[in-house]
Amino acid sequence: QQAKELYEKATRLEDRKPVEAKQAYEEIVNNYPDVENIAEIQTKLHQLNMNIILSNRQVEGKTLVHDVVPGDTLGKIAAAYGVTVGFLKRSNDLKSDVIRVGQKIRVWQGNFNVFVNKSQNILILKDGNEVVKIYTVATGENNGTPVGEFTIVSRLVDPVWFNRGVVVPPKSPQNELRTRWLGFDIPGYGIHGTPRPETVGQQVTAGCVRMRNEDVEEVYDFLPMNSKVVIVD
Repeated sequence: QQAKELYEKATRLEDRKPVEAKQAYEEIVNNYPDVENIAEIQTKLHQLNMNIILSNRQVEGKTLVHDVVPGDTLGKIAAAYGVTVGFLKRSNDLKSDVIRVGQKIRVWQGNFNVFVNKSQNILILKDGNEVVKIYTVATGENNGTPVGEFTIVSRLVDPVWFNRGVVVPPKSPQNELRTRWLGFDIPGYGIHGTPRPETVGQQVTAGCVRMRNEDVEEVYDFLPMNSKVVIVD
């Protein structure tokens, strides 16, 4: 009964008070994980998380506003606050890198990181310890994906793939990395897209974490350099 009341409250508040709706959904997930529609509730929670983080809504303790001054660029602002340019563009609905003096840029003050569970083939995008969104991924066959805590040390859009000495250009159908590369501090391993989305959810890679292209493009914008990645069995 309590879970039902929380669900009704959350659906009622989704549009007007998304932060309160999110708290109600979280209470269900944390305290009533056996409710029949838990998968739907988790999906709604993840959508709300993304909507709140990427909206123009001010959230106490999490957002601030940067007033653009002469000499500012999106790159400078992103570096100052430890976020990516892509994240600023997503969360301010910017269609280009052009900004003007006096413009107000909303900045989400988060600590985005990633947790990968190989046995479930899932990647969890987190803000600190809080789950933001869960993605299905592909991991290494024969347990080939390394376990441990890693750091993002390279970020590439439309990466070249170096395959056993052969240079495969970004737009080639043979390029296994597709549109994004997030490289770990262990050479040769990282998170990337795929030309074969039907393999996502399986243990089939050479060791990297493989995502659908639209998913890796989203995660890429959340993770600046030096972001933490934890991978477990």
